[in-house]
Amino acid sequence: MSLFEMYLRLGFQHIIDIHGYDHIVFVLVLCAGYSLNQIRKVLILVTAFTIGHSLTLALSTLNIVSIPSDIVEFMIPATILMTAVSNVLPLKSGRQSFIYVVTLLFGLIHGLGFSNYLKELLGRESNIFTPLLAFNLGLEAGQIVILAAYFLILLITVNLLKVRHDFWKLYVSGAGFGISLILLIENKFW
Repeated sequence: MSLFEMYLRLGFQHIIDIHGYDHIVFVLVLCAGYSLNQIRKVLILVTAFTIGHSLTLALSTLNIVSIPSDIVEFMIPATILMTAVSNVLPLKSGRQSFIYVVTLLFGLIHGLGFSNYLKELLGRESNIFTPLLAFNLGLEAGQIVILAAYFLILLITVNLLKVRHDFWKLYVSGAGFGISLILLIENKFW
């Protein structure tokens, strides 16, 4: 197995690992506010998120940016909580652009969470560009799997079982809110 393939697999496994579910919950809550006919908006959001976490993943791994992990571990569930709350607020005209910017900023925070794991792995590598690229591509591949599963479940729930999308959005956002609240309470940052 090549170095690239090894880090690609590690990135993929890291994102779909159920023990690191906070990122999965964020992506699900982020998508909950959108219906199937708004997939383009979701793809723009996910791209903004990807740009954000790719940037801080690189900057942190290269030791250009450093934020204590306890602060990052507090900020990640806070982003989930804020996204869940924003899903149930009425969308005002012009707010969509703001949501893209906020999602990019939240991606910056989530990238810091990935970077601690990656720094440990890269400690023994002399050239980190290839592993960093491969790890990030693995994260993105895992994120695509999460999105595909989400939209399949959304399709079944809304189109086949005839659950109204506003109930779906409220359920997913409420679940994300509850999970993030538990993570915030359990966080040792307090």
